[in-house]
Amino acid sequence: MSHTYHERAFLTALFDAAVSAVDPLAIIKAHLPAPPKGRTIVIGAGKAAARMAQGVEQHWQGDLSGLVVTRYGHGAPTRRIEVIEAGHPVPDDASAQAAARMFALVQGLGADDLVLCLMSGGASALLSQPAPGITMDEKRALFRQLLASGAPIGEMNCVRRHLSAIKGGRLALACWPARVVTLVVSDVPGDDPAVVGSGPTVADGSSAADALAILARYGIAVSDAVRAVLADRALAAPRPDHPHLQRNEARVIATGQTALDAAAAAARAAGITPLILSSSMEGEARDVAQVHAGIARQVRLHGQPLAPPCVILSGGETTVTVRGRGRGGRNAEFLLALGVALQGMAGVYAIACDTDGIDGTEDNAGALLAPDTLARALSAGLDARALLADNDGYRFFSGLGDLVVTGPTRTNVNDFRAILIA
Repeated sequence: MSHTYHERAFLTALFDAAVSAVDPLAIIKAHLPAPPKGRTIVIGAGKAAARMAQGVEQHWQGDLSGLVVTRYGHGAPTRRIEVIEAGHPVPDDASAQAAARMFALVQGLGADDLVLCLMSGGASALLSQPAPGITMDEKRALFRQLLASGAPIGEMNCVRRHLSAIKGGRLALACWPARVVTLVVSDVPGDDPAVVGSGPTVADGSSAADALAILARYGIAVSDAVRAVLADRALAAPRPDHPHLQRNEARVIATGQTALDAAAAAARAAGITPLILSSSMEGEARDVAQVHAGIARQVRLHGQPLAPPCVILSGGETTVTVRGRGRGGRNAEFLLALGVALQGMAGVYAIACDTDGIDGTEDNAGALLAPDTLARALSAGLDARALLADNDGYRFFSGLGDLVVTGPTRTNVNDFRAILIA
């Protein structure tokens, strides 16, 4: 058994506490609206959609039917709400079919009916219907470029909203005159319901001009068809003051902050002082790692801003501008960059994981780092700097047996990072 066993077990327990605190099954009951006079239709999309649907079924009084879409492998058994699976992070034909079926489901509703919409991160890709005049292939190609550009999630979702027939509140318009209540498990910094899943049932205040400016900022070529859609006022997303949206409501039921608070409580219970830096960190994963390394050094060498033993916690969504050809998501990239920056500093251990259980497109949630990680890597013939340059964090931690593998957690409040200074 490694001498770092206790530290690793502690960090893994913090991640488990964070994920448990945002489990939709445990928290959804308190946020359900009162049943309507008429019918209740459930729709939804995202990595937490199936688990949210299970929670609704468990606690709903009265009639219920509906359809939610989640990522392949993230489904869960339900009785009255159908769960289907589709492609993520790039939409596929199943994403388009899900959107078409959802539109069909909310046709012909009355003012006494309720549409309960269950939204979580990942919904943007899972529910896809391009605006008229744009093909699915063209939209896919555009988003592959955006994914690789390092654009933050808020900007990507702004573009998505304005090139869609379903996002940006358009699905809510299709539900009218029924009332729409949207329950949101937020994976975005700032927790704006209009940004989560690009807000199919929540209007936002952005414009087509904003979307065009974002594409220009990242040097992404815009076709005539895309330009035509963004210029067509008839295709514009509804504004928040649209009369058909005024009875609707959006409730955020779980956030990155919820997860960090739970981890902080678990740390305190173990006698370790927690410091939450932020639940909404953004930026290049390797840059965010440099900042965290600087704070860890200050704690270790000077006992500031707090004395060891303590744990530094943060969340949010970092980005990776892909330059290499390696495998690995942003959490593996963060942790490898942190390891390179700390150079085996004594007493510093870390975990970085995605709360949905999938780091990027790999089969791990994230990884663990210890003071002996770089030395062990050297013995195993793994060059940390070279692998970081190739965006190959997965290979590095896989080679050391230090991946954290949970499988899909069926929730999603984005990244979780904890650095223990013993």
